[in-house]
Amino acid sequence: MTKTYLLKTAPSTHAFSIDYKSALNDSQLKVVTKAEGPCLVLAGAGSGKTRTLIYRVAYLLEKGVRPEEILFCTFTNKAADEMKNRINILLKTQSKGLWCGTFHHIGNRMLRMYADQIGLNRDFGILDDEDGRDLVKACVKSLHKDPVEARLPKPGVIQSILSFSVNAKRSIADVVGAGYPYLSQSIGDFEKIKSLYDEKKRKTNHLDYDDLLLRWIELLKVSHETRERFAAQFRYCLVDEYQDTNRLQHELIRILSARHKNILVVGDDAQSIYSFRAAEIKNILDFPEQYAHTKIFKLETNYRSTRSILDLANDSIKHNVRQFPKTLKSVHGPGVLPQLVTVRDGRQEAAFVTQRITELKESGVELSQIAVLFRAHYQAAELEMELAKQGMPYIIRGGIRFFEQAHIKDVLSFLKILINPQDEISWNRALTLQPGIGPGYAQKIFQLIEKESASPESIVSPHFGEHLPLKVREGFSRFKGIFKQILKSDLRDHPDVLIEEILDKGYNKHALMNFDNAKDRLEDLRELANFAHPYSTLKDFLADVTLREGFKGESLLRGGEEEPGEELMLSTIHQAKGLEWRVVFVIRLSDGQFPHAKSSEHEEALEEERRLFYVAATRAKEQLILTHPMTHYDYASGPVISRPSIFIAELSPNVYDEVAVEEADLGERTIYLE
Repeated sequence: MTKTYLLKTAPSTHAFSIDYKSALNDSQLKVVTKAEGPCLVLAGAGSGKTRTLIYRVAYLLEKGVRPEEILFCTFTNKAADEMKNRINILLKTQSKGLWCGTFHHIGNRMLRMYADQIGLNRDFGILDDEDGRDLVKACVKSLHKDPVEARLPKPGVIQSILSFSVNAKRSIADVVGAGYPYLSQSIGDFEKIKSLYDEKKRKTNHLDYDDLLLRWIELLKVSHETRERFAAQFRYCLVDEYQDTNRLQHELIRILSARHKNILVVGDDAQSIYSFRAAEIKNILDFPEQYAHTKIFKLETNYRSTRSILDLANDSIKHNVRQFPKTLKSVHGPGVLPQLVTVRDGRQEAAFVTQRITELKESGVELSQIAVLFRAHYQAAELEMELAKQGMPYIIRGGIRFFEQAHIKDVLSFLKILINPQDEISWNRALTLQPGIGPGYAQKIFQLIEKESASPESIVSPHFGEHLPLKVREGFSRFKGIFKQILKSDLRDHPDVLIEEILDKGYNKHALMNFDNAKDRLEDLRELANFAHPYSTLKDFLADVTLREGFKGESLLRGGEEEPGEELMLSTIHQAKGLEWRVVFVIRLSDGQFPHAKSSEHEEALEEERRLFYVAATRAKEQLILTHPMTHYDYASGPVISRPSIFIAELSPNVYDEVAVEEADLGERTIYLE
């Protein structure tokens, strides 16, 4: 007798059909409805790429694709959550089963299921960055070497080298040669540390963040069954911000999309600015060559900026050779032309920007809708001083204020001791910078100084501290070498020279061995010396700096009648990507400042700097103000005349207005007239 089995079908995943034509522009609609096979979506700034991706997923689900058949890779957990929430709102239901998340999240999920196939326990632990540094430190000890004697950098620096090597798929020797040439003598030790590090992770059943990608690739290559299962399951693979993918992420997507070849990547080569994180622009530029019959879509309608701002951005980025040409078109009117404001120097630049922001605020623009962007953190030092002087509330995005960074405070601690030999905090900070001196012995040395009422001059004598243990004495001797140099009486009226002496006599080396971004920090310190140059006494310089230290770290400065959230935003351009403001200032557009001086040596580096300028310009919705200081002081060269940035020089004159600044002395204050 034949029996009938009743198959219960799942209820519809949507309550009604979405009106895609009314919700999307023509370019977005083509992506949503026509993106079958390998597809590259070139989404210009402010063109609604997130909206397009969400509607594409909704469209697939409406057409009967099951959620578990869609792989959707994002770059942050926040982006993944936003995508899922907006899809659920759009479909009026929960899209359970969708594989949506960061590459690391999805790698973790898959490894939890099949880790045993590559010799892992499924209950593996995950090392965060701090755990990883601790493990690297343990590996250094396992080498039976004294890090100081072996001239090994701090664990954090070693960890950065090893991680970049993994994500860029480059040898440790290549990474060190390109980014850390001063550590070339340690390449062999780094390779041994890497072997020990991997072995310790294996023994303790741990993976770090990089392993979530590396071991995921291993799983897909080693286990034919797993690879085929997921390649068959994922009928559609979507990747957001594809210009920011590294070589590991590119390889993963290639493996997982091999069966159905429905791979849709969305990105903007003109906004690829993270090569220092191992992002590989070739992934997006070479996509059509790597995937046969690629369809290319362009989203060029911009919903953020006025036409005048986009005209400038388009005019700039066209000078890049390695790109997919596209032209952003605004849905808004022309608006006001961007302004190029020429100022005398950094101090006048800071005063002008502060005054202009005050005027904008008085005209009704909220401070939270204004941003000042810069290439490097040190370029905002004078502006921070001026803002604090004027009592204007501001925050630094993704970092702490210039004068409160560790390396700045390190160098200032030496100078503070000169002015106040009883400054216990500065003594402890300066002493613990030396190898072999921890907080305990720093405190003992300070107590010895107090007990003997020692003068700065007597401290540098050969006999002072002679009863300290050998390693402590060695570190103290290094401190004395620096301190003896800056004690010279003829330097007291030259704080810039004092700073350079501190750097030359030891802090440069300290920075290189202790910070993974040592080059950036040394640029900050050179700017600190330049900043100190106009001061006639060390006391005046420290008085100004110390007054600014009343505004602490990342805490929001609120004063007067400012409402919470009413702060001006200061940010590096890298930190500003993805954000927008009504008014944007881009400062220090001078040759050697932006683009970075060394970028002129390599065409690829210069093109990335130009993309950085493009990103800065396209953050502005209504007004874009560019500033160019005509001169700056450089400690090594003295006063330097600064030509406009190449990114200004190559612009067509009709895409901006030139503005000169004049000073008008009103007695109590100086105003700046355009």
